[in-house]
Amino acid sequence: MERINQMKLNEKAAAICDALDVLYPDALCSLQYEKPYELMIATRLSAQCTDARVNIVTKDLFQQYPTLDAFADADLAELEKAVHPCGFYRAKAKSIKEMCQRVRDVYGGVVPDNMDDLLTLPGIGRKTANLLLGDVYGKPAVVTDTHCIRISGRLGLTKRHAPEQVEDDLRNILPPDRASRYCHQMVLFGRDTCTARNPKCAACPLKAYCVDPNFTKIAKKT
Repeated sequence: MERINQMKLNEKAAAICDALDVLYPDALCSLQYEKPYELMIATRLSAQCTDARVNIVTKDLFQQYPTLDAFADADLAELEKAVHPCGFYRAKAKSIKEMCQRVRDVYGGVVPDNMDDLLTLPGIGRKTANLLLGDVYGKPAVVTDTHCIRISGRLGLTKRHAPEQVEDDLRNILPPDRASRYCHQMVLFGRDTCTARNPKCAACPLKAYCVDPNFTKIAKKT
């Protein structure tokens, strides 16, 4: 029975991915970057900050510090000033400088392409590591941000809420070559339709897959 349920979940996940590909065929990370280490830095800045603000800051930041070495050798006070608009600027500047030093000194200036090594970098957790693996290296990756966790639960793809547990659940059912794109699509879908509060359930293009009891209540009224 457990195997049958797993197969059904795999089929459901694939169908949801098909629907999302129609809705968001070109879903990409909204952070702007040209080099792998720039995405690493931008993602660190995005903690408790909007991607839109990060993109404004990094436009000048990546000109002020045009190389990995420039970040690694940066004066910390100057770097703090440069990233100040993103909030938590002291902690972010410190980890950015230290992560760039480690990438240069330990990994030869190349952002690691595996989870274990990425997690040794200061300021890098599983969410950022998965983003780098998926977007830079094209590897199967599940970025469990708040949109992904919330919507995957509403769709019945997971019953858990902790990011690492949701990541594990989704890895088991999402098509590997679509996992990273699914997470980017979740962000867009979470902003457009499946919002945290007052989701647009009646007009939702994925309502056939929804198991959220709140949607059931709305459906009865329409």
